[in-house]
Amino acid sequence: MHRLKPSLLPSLLDPLLAHGFHPPSLKKALGIVLDKPGKPSCDSPSSFRVIVLLRRLSKILARVVASRLSAQATICSLIHPLLCRSLPGRSTPDAALALPHNVESFHRLRYKVSTLFLDVKGGFDNVESPSLLSLLRRKGVNPYLVQWVGSFLRDRTCRLMFQGSPRPFAPVSVGVRQGSPISPLLFVMYVSSLHLETPWSLIMSYVDDFAVTMASPSYRTNVRLLQESFSSLKREAPPINISFSIPKTELMHWRSASSNEPPCSLPVQLEDQLFYPQSRLKWLGFIFTPSFDPRSHFSRRYILEHAALATIRRLSPSGMGLPPYLCLSLARSLLAPIVLYGSAVWDPPPSIMGPMSAFWHRVCRWITNCFSSTNLRCLHSEACLPPLPVLIRHQRRLAGLRLFCSPPEINPATARLPKSVPTFSPDSAPLLAHGKITSQPYLFFNLDWRSTPDKAKNPRYRHNAITAVANMAVPLVHDVSTLPPIYLHLIDYLPLVPGVVPSYARLKLMAKQLLLSDWSSAPAPP
Repeated sequence: MHRLKPSLLPSLLDPLLAHGFHPPSLKKALGIVLDKPGKPSCDSPSSFRVIVLLRRLSKILARVVASRLSAQATICSLIHPLLCRSLPGRSTPDAALALPHNVESFHRLRYKVSTLFLDVKGGFDNVESPSLLSLLRRKGVNPYLVQWVGSFLRDRTCRLMFQGSPRPFAPVSVGVRQGSPISPLLFVMYVSSLHLETPWSLIMSYVDDFAVTMASPSYRTNVRLLQESFSSLKREAPPINISFSIPKTELMHWRSASSNEPPCSLPVQLEDQLFYPQSRLKWLGFIFTPSFDPRSHFSRRYILEHAALATIRRLSPSGMGLPPYLCLSLARSLLAPIVLYGSAVWDPPPSIMGPMSAFWHRVCRWITNCFSSTNLRCLHSEACLPPLPVLIRHQRRLAGLRLFCSPPEINPATARLPKSVPTFSPDSAPLLAHGKITSQPYLFFNLDWRSTPDKAKNPRYRHNAITAVANMAVPLVHDVSTLPPIYLHLIDYLPLVPGVVPSYARLKLMAKQLLLSDWSSAPAPP
């Protein structure tokens, strides 16, 4: 419709935005009731999740407002710098990179580090409209956006869809709809006040998942400080109708890879409940261990990818079913994200890379129906899929390029890059840097971001997770004097000025050319 008549949608939406009005016809929604996986019983309403289906025009309007409100959020400081969601330039890998960076930074100072993982109870359902609108006005958001958000949250109705459900619409007066493009942004603005600034601690969050990291000379002191930090969060949460789900709390005492000390088993006590440290835990889809060993994460990926392949192979048995080009589409859209998830944070160790590569060969044989004795180089060319080590290197290169092109004021992982990186500038350094927290220089271990440390000479002198990912993009930006810290969703549309700064699209094209070069120069199989 928009292609046939580009002026139609702007003519419909511009008056609504100008008057801050959300039509009542767009406020009716269908609530699909889904059961949450892993719940032992279905007797409690907390065992279910309601996903709201909205009209398409309502989602378009909400996405337009979310784009404008995200720009206001940066200007008006509505979102904390350590919140990794709902703004362009922030994503799950950024949080997963920033967490081990913080831990390794404190380890370099010979401190013990512990992290308490908290989950907000109810999440989107606890947002109160008056408190949210008062926050937006107090921060100086444009009045028409505040008026539209108020209209969006008023007079809503919803019909729950499940077997035997009543047909009439019921009024909804609290919360934000889980399914609207603007709901995550409104929620993170609402809970931004929970990021308390305390010495020797960092509070990171991803929507409703909070990670409180504490550093001190001993784990016992960490436990005491974590309990005090939780008490402070508990005092700040009730005024905005927020509470934490205590049973979902997890504790991790981090250890350096070279530490010979026995693991710490001190628990933390929250509301008369003891939580003992975990040997491994899952946060944002990543499996963390006390020493950040990637084998646990990629072992889990290995199990998931086998289960996914066994499921989709039923759609295309040998000699019948889906044609090869549809099998290739399934491999790229379904299997590749499962295999590559986490490669932007860790490089798979050789003990896991071998089985994962063997699985990738199985995927290529499933696509092409080739024999098991087919030459692997011919197999990958016939399947149009690069070898897995080449593909992982390409993903890490794109992740490093994304770090370079993200604004350090927005992306917490980019803000932790060394000062010599072209993206970084002292004038745009975030206030919540390590230097402010520990009264130390901005970067404790100021490695050259282009260097390759010799681990044989000094095992402790090595890149951390963020610097290792950034080094993958060095071939793309080695001759660039500076990269503009601009929003990612604007980079592709910037004009390319010869001899000044290459656009993000041009750098991604160069990364794809390096992928083809790596593929062609990959060593021949034995």
